[in-house]
Amino acid sequence: MIVFGAVAVSAMALAYALEAKHRAFTLVLAVSCLASSAYGFSIGSIPFGIVEALWSLVALCRFRPRR
Repeated sequence: MIVFGAVAVSAMALAYALEAKHRAFTLVLAVSCLASSAYGFSIGSIPFGIVEALWSLVALCRFRPRR
């Protein structure tokens, strides 16, 4: 389980760093935030799980096409 958390958080940090390079990294950020959230809930860290879920929603809103 620790490996899953490390991969999720690493992917989240990498996607955040590369977000300005391509729009797809915003979607990768949202998915990795969801994975981080799942990890947080699985280890019993409710606040971490909630915050990561909210970050995922923020990233999804930024990924959504603008009119």
